Amino acid sequence: MPGTRKSGLLALGGIAFAALLAVIGHVEVNDDLSPWSLTVSDYAVSDRGGVIDVAMVVLALATAALLPALHRAGATRRVGLLLLAWVGGLLLAAVVPTNEPGLPMDAAAYVHRYASVVAFLALPVGGWLLAVRLPHPAARWVRRLALTSLLLAAIMVWSAYPGDRLLIGLIERALILTEVTLIAFLAAVVAGARPLTPARGA
Repeated sequence: MPGTRKSGLLALGGIAFAALLAVIGHVEVNDDLSPWSLTVSDYAVSDRGGVIDVAMVVLALATAALLPALHRAGATRRVGLLLLAWVGGLLLAAVVPTNEPGLPMDAAAYVHRYASVVAFLALPVGGWLLAVRLPHPAARWVRRLALTSLLLAAIMVWSAYPGDRLLIGLIERALILTEVTLIAFLAAVVAGARPLTPARGA
């Protein structure tokens, strides 16, 4: 399916571009910011409208480009809705800023937080459900990435509350890296233009 393969390649290009922008956004911020203790949102708010926000939008659009191809290839409606939640969460988090580090959270910061939570949870759950439609080797990797994402999300919740934000920046970046790898892997599967079929033993 040429259209499906083209969508996968377009998504891969967008994901790579978003990753490049995110790296640039970390290099160009204030040297006083620590990636170990501050989240990506803390970095983004230091330069509103900067490259990190653009990276989130590009990643959302790259995923959106993938959705029709996944649907044509056999992804269920539930998977599509979860991936739409990932896209919407990314866009909302990019548009609505959190507060400056150290300041009390305002309404916008709560919107940003919960949009991020929705995105972080929706993608791995959607990936897990989609795995039953993938060939066995791909399904195994998608499940591993999905479980790793959920585990890192749980660790991040611990860090944010009882853990007194211990290494929250490092944990969040590991979570983001895992989830970006997951969506890139799905894009690569689509780019291979192989129809999704139930995995053996799924």
